[in-house]
Amino acid sequence: MDIDEKTRTELEAAAFRRLRKHLMEDRPEVQNIDLMNLAGFCRNCLSRWYQEAANERGIEMTKEEGREAFYGMPYDDWKAQSQTDASPEKQAEFEVAFRENVLGEKG
Repeated sequence: MDIDEKTRTELEAAAFRRLRKHLMEDRPEVQNIDLMNLAGFCRNCLSRWYQEAANERGIEMTKEEGREAFYGMPYDDWKAQSQTDASPEKQAEFEVAFRENVLGEKG
């Protein structure tokens, strides 16, 4: 299959928008900690990657601005309406997943 660069970028952008819709609108009950523990990334990672992409292109964007762009509202508002407190077990799993997937530390 031969896809030009512009079309590939458009397809990737469409897939990203669909993933965002799925996580934000279709499945908001899925907890970020569960995503991180199972998949090694969560909505906060996606918002950080969005922010980093903006910064790489010379667009100044803070962590909070990136989160608001991804979540469609201030993060604290979304967290209050969609996230629950995590059990100590899930928090312990998260510490391992965070170190491995965000900080790049293995074992």
